[in-house]
Amino acid sequence: MPKPGPLKRLTLWTTAIGLAAAVCHSSAATPSPDVVFAPHRAIYDLKLLKTNGTRGVEAVRGRILYDFSGSSCEGYELQFRQVSELDSGEGERALSDLRSTTWEDGEAKKFRFNSENLLNDKQTDAVNGHAERGAQAVKVSLTKPKDKNFSIPRGAVFPTEHMRLIILAARAGKRILSFPVYDGSETGEKLYNTLTVIGKAIAPGEQAPHDAAAKFPQLAKLTRWPVTISYFEQESAKKQEDGEQTPAYAISFELYENGISRALTLDYSDFSISGELTSLELKKQKPCP
Repeated sequence: MPKPGPLKRLTLWTTAIGLAAAVCHSSAATPSPDVVFAPHRAIYDLKLLKTNGTRGVEAVRGRILYDFSGSSCEGYELQFRQVSELDSGEGERALSDLRSTTWEDGEAKKFRFNSENLLNDKQTDAVNGHAERGAQAVKVSLTKPKDKNFSIPRGAVFPTEHMRLIILAARAGKRILSFPVYDGSETGEKLYNTLTVIGKAIAPGEQAPHDAAAKFPQLAKLTRWPVTISYFEQESAKKQEDGEQTPAYAISFELYENGISRALTLDYSDFSISGELTSLELKKQKPCP
């Protein structure tokens, strides 16, 4: 999702749970038809959850628009926008506006991305390109911010496939997953290592939500899981004094088995933002032939 300063693009969002649980590593994405994603349009209202004061962030307000459509046969499209206003408390405000559109085929072999980031109404980043999984590597081609071709490991997964693997692992009772994820963010050259921690399943009918999800009886029939995804920069890993790598950011949320998320927390280490699901529209799903 965002930028200014420490804010980075986040693809739908650590606690140490089950350290002895199974760890799943993937050498290549393995699509499964077992997860049926629900086309939907969700809006999350953002506000400051907590801060340690080091960044001078006194207040945050904003909104995320997450518009997801498609199917395994026609591919998945995501239109995403996050507008965030950070207030330093000294009369200084920074307005970040991130807009992106991505498309990923149902076999997790092809991925297209186009994004721009505005800071105080001035463009700071623009990225356009596509990636395709080959027999030996994932080949990436950029046209913005400049023409460039390069390869990343074949085991890197795209965002929708990453979510599919998380849901499959949650159903299987696994608690920890580790994958490199490529989402075309920032300059289009970033590859993140991710650590996903999956909490105890919330059974249908339990812990009824009080946000926009409560308006849909069909969601009450689904299992959901608390999930935290930590993103680590590969090329410039930050180290703590004890030698452990510190994530660039982490996202926590409750994930329904149809891919809808609620109760977001965006954690940037020195401050965190909550995202309340305030609007949800379930769109008609086109069946595959």
